Amino acid sequence: MDSRCAGAQLLHVDLHIDEHEPRKGILLLLSRLRPRWNARDVKMKKFTEGITNQLIGCYVASLQEPGCVLVRLFGRMTELFVNRDREVEMFQVFHAHGCGPEIYCSFQNGICYEFVRGTVLDDQLLKQPSIYRLIAAEMGRIHSIQPKCALPVEPLLWTKMSHFLTLMQSSIRSRPAEHSPSALREVPSFETLSVEMKTLKRHLSRIDSPTVLCHNDLLTKNIIYNHTEGVVKFIDYEYADYNYQAFDIGNHFNEFAGVNDVNYSFYPSRELQRDWLTAYLESYKHSAGHEVTVTEAEVRQLYIQVCKFSLASNFFWGLWAILQSRFSSIDFDFERYATARLNFYFEKKEEYFGLTIM
Repeated sequence: MDSRCAGAQLLHVDLHIDEHEPRKGILLLLSRLRPRWNARDVKMKKFTEGITNQLIGCYVASLQEPGCVLVRLFGRMTELFVNRDREVEMFQVFHAHGCGPEIYCSFQNGICYEFVRGTVLDDQLLKQPSIYRLIAAEMGRIHSIQPKCALPVEPLLWTKMSHFLTLMQSSIRSRPAEHSPSALREVPSFETLSVEMKTLKRHLSRIDSPTVLCHNDLLTKNIIYNHTEGVVKFIDYEYADYNYQAFDIGNHFNEFAGVNDVNYSFYPSRELQRDWLTAYLESYKHSAGHEVTVTEAEVRQLYIQVCKFSLASNFFWGLWAILQSRFSSIDFDFERYATARLNFYFEKKEEYFGLTIM
């Protein structure tokens, strides 16, 4: 990113926190961030929603009171997948526009930021019209945020996918057969995936989906619902960046299928998608200062674009999960997850490629 477009300098604390016994290191951090807190009074709550990082909430009275601090310890080898400098920039952009929490500091193996009050969304709430319309409206608002400078922005998708494939190729070379779990034999070969990515890029590059500021990882656990204020906020910006509008939406629809036990029967119905997309377009147009009227033709066009880019989302996270199965120390069945995402990609590919935009 051009230095003229970068965010403000962030405090960096030269400290490494032990992921197995984090309290001592976290208290050292808090002595900088919350000097008035007495160490004896500090409570810590470990959250288990993430599957690649550790997340610890730190507070004195209650987590739901202002001033609480979240400490995120990066998972092992996650720097292979995530650009940490870019993540900090995205934190700053989202916060500057009132769409995300304040980031307080970075340290050697993590970051600290503001706790977003509310409850983590669950799969049932995701299907409630009053909630999913809030999500659609919030995404529309984020997608309308313009970059600070007038330089052209490139969508993240193809660069990141190419990076994943490069990592996959090098991991195959450096880790021969003994590191290929039996479940991964169901996953297509590196050569097949490389050819498939070229096919996908060729097809999707012809589709006129605008490049906008995207979250890129909007699963339920990254959405906080504040019932009192009637708002939703998106958290975790590890993959946030400029990307195709239809990718961010299609990716969110894929997340209806869940993470721990992927089940595509929960994929949103066409009726839900159309209602969601209408709420999204109203918000996107309003936030961009345009006429808010949304036509049936606009909804249909976006629906088709989203179907096509949902393929890219499944392919993207399929590659990601294959890599996680080779590098991550976290107890999660990444092989099964990769298989589920790629199977659905191949199942839907022909149908979605065949949809034509008027």
